[in-house]
Amino acid sequence: MRAIHIVTTRLSSSFIRPILLDFVSCSPLRQFSIPRRLICAATKANGGGRSGSIVAPLVVNEEFQKIDVNPPKGTRDFPPEDMRLRNWLFNHFKEVSRLFGYEEVDFPVLETEALFIRKAGEEIRDQLYCFEDRGNRRVALRPELTPSLARLVIQKGKSVSLPLKWFAVGQCWRYERMTRGRRREHYQWNMDIIGVPEVTAEAELISSIVTFFKRIGITASDVGFKVSSRKVLQELLKKYGVPEDLFGRVCIIIDKIEKIPIDEIKKELGFTGISEDAVEQLLQVLSVKSLDDLEDILGGAGEAIADLKQLFSLAEKFGYSEWIQFDASVVRGLAYYTGIVFEGFDRKGKLRAICGGGRYDRLLSTYGGDDIPACGFGFGDAVIVELLKEKDLLPELGQEVENIVCALDKDLQGAAATVATTLRDKGQTVDLVLESKPLKWVFKRAARVNARRLVLVGKTEWEDGSVSVKVLSSGEQFQVKLNDLE
Repeated sequence: MRAIHIVTTRLSSSFIRPILLDFVSCSPLRQFSIPRRLICAATKANGGGRSGSIVAPLVVNEEFQKIDVNPPKGTRDFPPEDMRLRNWLFNHFKEVSRLFGYEEVDFPVLETEALFIRKAGEEIRDQLYCFEDRGNRRVALRPELTPSLARLVIQKGKSVSLPLKWFAVGQCWRYERMTRGRRREHYQWNMDIIGVPEVTAEAELISSIVTFFKRIGITASDVGFKVSSRKVLQELLKKYGVPEDLFGRVCIIIDKIEKIPIDEIKKELGFTGISEDAVEQLLQVLSVKSLDDLEDILGGAGEAIADLKQLFSLAEKFGYSEWIQFDASVVRGLAYYTGIVFEGFDRKGKLRAICGGGRYDRLLSTYGGDDIPACGFGFGDAVIVELLKEKDLLPELGQEVENIVCALDKDLQGAAATVATTLRDKGQTVDLVLESKPLKWVFKRAARVNARRLVLVGKTEWEDGSVSVKVLSSGEQFQVKLNDLE
């Protein structure tokens, strides 16, 4: 490939980028090449030039380096077959949300870094994709959606009426160790209720997830929900004389119980200053799986027991009591949770948590707003796909086109375009054959895209204002006037 020499006194970056894109596009699909060395100087002419202007000479070197055609580690491409699966999944997310009367919202993928930096020790703090932008502002790719939701609620203030029932499906980024079902980017379905302090809110959220599972073929024998309350841990720490200011740190440690050895848990709890005896008692209580046993330990007067009893009662009314179980060790790792918390899990134990959520009544005040009772959940797209693979429940989602339209003569290409437009105006999908192709190729194409019928534009028929239609499932073939083509 020839070297390219561009000599100029000033070229804006908006001019150069298209040149480089055109330059790169000349390479074969899997052999993208760009110059290894691009020499330029960015200055301001006489102290008054535009920032970012490029001053001559711009030289594109003759040495080339192949680009890795794989996406960055932990990220994904979505070719058509994967995009069909993603759309199928997202459509279920959105349809369930609408069945429950929620409205869709979205937020910027890029947010202020401070929005996600809360208490020290939170795992998410060390997983941010964050940087300083050209305006010297600290920004981050969002690792979750809830803080953005809180920001929007504060921004809207009294212009919105409570309660709010909002949902979102958005891309999130975390630089973390990758395992099965865990990537550095993922899409997340969130449903949130703002302005309802009663446990009925958590009960409805869990019901929405159960509804989603049923729609895609997942049963209570496949998946369950572990349920507890942050108030359980608060009451336990108070019982064993642990200072309140350690609560957040202890939650973060307890959240690791199924992720690291128990000896490491004990060691980390000891580092907080909790006595060895208190650590042993705490872990013993957190292993309780029965609400009755917990009541024997804490007594029945506390809020934690009352909230959990109400949730289990509501689960019967909603019809999903077989899906949920009490587990005192569930606390969730994010600092903002304040009450009931829950996690969806694979009963065979092969996968990490499928989804999780809970109550966060005091999140808004951490951003300077007034506290409003709130709860919600996050449900990632990666683990559920792994579960569907495990259960052999992935749908077969081939491309589907209603019509293939093909001109039988090169001179009739314009007529074929007219036929395609007529059908599209009537809301039908059309794959228009854009080149002169033999009928054998057209039939193969029709089979590949699962076309319902083939519309052929021939010279004799077109002179009569008609086209030939072949129904591919039955082999039936007939002629029809263009105006009558449905």
